[in-house]
Amino acid sequence: MPKLAKDARVTAKLDSAAEHLDVALTTAQKRELFENPGKVAFAIVQLQSTAYTGHADSEGKDPQVKLRITQAGVALDEDEAASLAEAARAMYRRRRMDGTLDEVGAGPHGAGAILSADFAGYPSEEEFQRHEEAKAKRAREHERAAHLR
Repeated sequence: MPKLAKDARVTAKLDSAAEHLDVALTTAQKRELFENPGKVAFAIVQLQSTAYTGHADSEGKDPQVKLRITQAGVALDEDEAASLAEAARAMYRRRRMDGTLDEVGAGPHGAGAILSADFAGYPSEEEFQRHEEAKAKRAREHERAAHLR
């Protein structure tokens, strides 16, 4: 993997594999986005680098990294959308404060605190795993009972 100069500008592009995004959107959301150009949907995505392109210094082109969405979740209602929007604004404010953007806005600066508070009533990963295991157990029992009939 090549090493970049500290001040090198790298361009990021999304690759064409977007199946995680497609699955994250409900049918109703996809329809609404299709029928209303300019409509906004708030999402949380996980990005993974899949490829890079370096250029010779003489080419005058920026290095490029290609990213793939490997996990996505889309807000299902206005409350979730508002929480994600505020988390994005908090991350933006932090970048400005860290000197990677120019100005600082008002309000809280920690996206984690916003999300922790706003999503406190949602299932934890442990609760979700227990739910999935119970669902699989019920399906196995149902299949076993159907087989015995």
